[in-house]
Amino acid sequence: MKTIHWLGVGLSSIPGIRRLASKDYNLTVWNRTLSKAENSINHVKSPNVKAKSFDLSDLEKSIKENDIIISQLSTNMHFEIAKLCLKKKCNFVTSSYISPEIRELDKKVKELGLVFLNEIGLDPGIDHFFSHLLVQNLKSKNLNNISVSYKSYCGGFPAVPNDFKYKFSWAPVGVIKALNNNAKFISNSKLNIVTPYKNIESFKVNHETYEAYPNRDSTPYIKEYKFDPKWEVKEFVRGTLRLNGWKKAWSEIFNMLDKKSSDLEDRIAKKSEELWINNQYLKNEEDRVVLYVNLQATQDGEEVFTQSFFLDEKGSGENTAMGKLVSITLSAAIDLMLQNKLQPGIQAATSDKNMIDYFFKILSDYSIKINKQ
Repeated sequence: MKTIHWLGVGLSSIPGIRRLASKDYNLTVWNRTLSKAENSINHVKSPNVKAKSFDLSDLEKSIKENDIIISQLSTNMHFEIAKLCLKKKCNFVTSSYISPEIRELDKKVKELGLVFLNEIGLDPGIDHFFSHLLVQNLKSKNLNNISVSYKSYCGGFPAVPNDFKYKFSWAPVGVIKALNNNAKFISNSKLNIVTPYKNIESFKVNHETYEAYPNRDSTPYIKEYKFDPKWEVKEFVRGTLRLNGWKKAWSEIFNMLDKKSSDLEDRIAKKSEELWINNQYLKNEEDRVVLYVNLQATQDGEEVFTQSFFLDEKGSGENTAMGKLVSITLSAAIDLMLQNKLQPGIQAATSDKNMIDYFFKILSDYSIKINKQ
């Protein structure tokens, strides 16, 4: 039987690790702090389930052909792990976005008959499932001459809002820097390239008001979600949700980014330390995740289709909302890989409805409610 190697035991990993360990798969959990790896599997006693201190050379010696390597390490480590998987002819899984470097490995991965599965968590991940289903539902209507508007927003924040309207599970530096990266999206049938924090808008989900902004490059997902080329894409945006009042609470940070001073990196690092002291999640504090995906279509100016998926999940301790949604989804993908349900190559979350239904069933087993409107 293949061995699953789970690398990294952060808060977004524990529920998924515990699920796989409970199924008594051949599972080795690797983490730099060994005690954390041991704690993640302390609910089972099985010779098939082990914990090891993470070391790249030790990992290379331990993995065998066709093993499954899950990288929940920092994103800058994924490519190195992916190259190791190629070298050792192993399968690769991560909840992170497909990087350009990993995408270039597609030909070699297919030649070796391996699966390199990415974007299989919450966002990206569950949002892809929602999007694929909405597109399939619209296509089934066989409508012609339509304009479509697509919106996908996801956010994680404290269940009980603090003054800062946000809390951190890890160092804030990455969150701050991401606000300065350009975002690409389509609005009024035109491509827009903007700075995220300069494009914050009010947005309602399920009768609650949030603040939302676009992030990253949304446009490749028009093809990924298999939009009909005949559709006029009026709006297409993937972005981030924040609690109402977030823009005001973060105004000092936005001003710092705006000034673009020569010591900006130092200023961000200093601000990050301050934010971490004052706004990190307390032990067992409840977090909340809201994900909303909507697809609308109009024909001759009249709405002919509108459907949405959304979820609103809370959690705490080892079972944070973020941790459950990311890692339970990822763990369900491992089930499908072990059953050889996925085709070789570099890929993101599946568009296959039967497989999506399987993910939804597993999430339902953990009392995670998916709402459709």
